[in-house]
Amino acid sequence: MRKPQQGVFLIEALMGILIFSLGILSLVAIQTSAISAQSDAQFRIEAANLADQILSQIWVNVNRTNAATLQASLATFQHQPDGAVASCNFSGTASANALVTAWVGTVTGGTTRLPGAGASMQQILVNTTAGNFNRVTVTLCWRASLDAAPRRHSVTTFVN
Repeated sequence: MRKPQQGVFLIEALMGILIFSLGILSLVAIQTSAISAQSDAQFRIEAANLADQILSQIWVNVNRTNAATLQASLATFQHQPDGAVASCNFSGTASANALVTAWVGTVTGGTTRLPGAGASMQQILVNTTAGNFNRVTVTLCWRASLDAAPRRHSVTTFVN
């Protein structure tokens, strides 16, 4: 009677170890996913803070004497107005405004927490045409180590 049940305990133990191992591997996969999402959220918060920083500088330092001086003052903040937003490959004239160059240095320097943020990946667009009401759009791009395409954050405001 005992012969047919020999080795059943060993099979049960191996099945238990297999189920436990699959559970542990699932937990590791979930943790990896959570860490990736947390890192992405951290980068987006940093990008939002950097965009708010330059927009605050624009708001405070623009010359509002009249409409013409406001538009001329805003134009000095424009940075790399050409290029494709989708690929984050911007070109054109870089701003000579000291506030913008300092901001670009902060974004691309070693103190920033945006990985892979190059100077050609940052843009400030200023549109002062009649129907656009002095619109300023700041776009920041960065590329994490595992990203195939760059990530971006854009903020638009109106300066009056």
